[in-house]
Amino acid sequence: MTFRTFPDYLSLSRQTACCMADLLKRKPAALICVASGDTPLGAYSEFVKLAQAGEADTSQVTFVGLDEWMGMGPEDEGSCSWYLQRGLFDPLKLRPEQVQLFSTQTDDPQAECDRINRLVSCNGGFDLIIVGVGLNGHIAMNEPGTSFKSEAHVSDLHETTIAVGQKYFNRPTPLEKGLTVGLRHVAEAREALLLVSGAKKAAVLKTALKGPVTEEFPASLFQILPNGKVWADAEAAGGL
Repeated sequence: MTFRTFPDYLSLSRQTACCMADLLKRKPAALICVASGDTPLGAYSEFVKLAQAGEADTSQVTFVGLDEWMGMGPEDEGSCSWYLQRGLFDPLKLRPEQVQLFSTQTDDPQAECDRINRLVSCNGGFDLIIVGVGLNGHIAMNEPGTSFKSEAHVSDLHETTIAVGQKYFNRPTPLEKGLTVGLRHVAEAREALLLVSGAKKAAVLKTALKGPVTEEFPASLFQILPNGKVWADAEAAGGL
């Protein structure tokens, strides 16, 4: 694992966008898994600027959504895919086949997980996966206690995730389960990038990097990833 700090959120976002663009120069048909949430949105905005300026060719890339609340889709304001659609996919004018999202409005969620697992397997893993970290150390919706060997699965959400998740919605929203890529996908990605921003994540980052490597704190997995990168702004890195 490598660790890098940036003076502010904008610098973090711009460097992440450049990382995405550089990958597409090397491999135009890359498979990239992208998180929603507050932290990566700035990076997506900067990446869109690069693409619109002709500095990133997105004509062959395939994006996979990292996770989704059970029962929600791109049309549901506040859902993971809604944020990705507005912040990344729509501005890039991607073709439908270039966007692969968990369909959680289904009677067979495990079949959806199997579909994503096959997609990743056929590609030999993600070329790049971009994730954030939750206050309880979760990566995507891989909650504390999730096996490091997990693939895409149905997740029972931790009470912390349910409480924090309310900020994405304009009214109280029942959240119990989600579909998520697994920690094995993070570990086996050719490049795994953990983005951490803001003082509220300083203690989380310290535990992830300095605490024991344990499935009870999924972000600690990055300590043992040879292809892992942890990038943080100065506020998030303040506790190290």
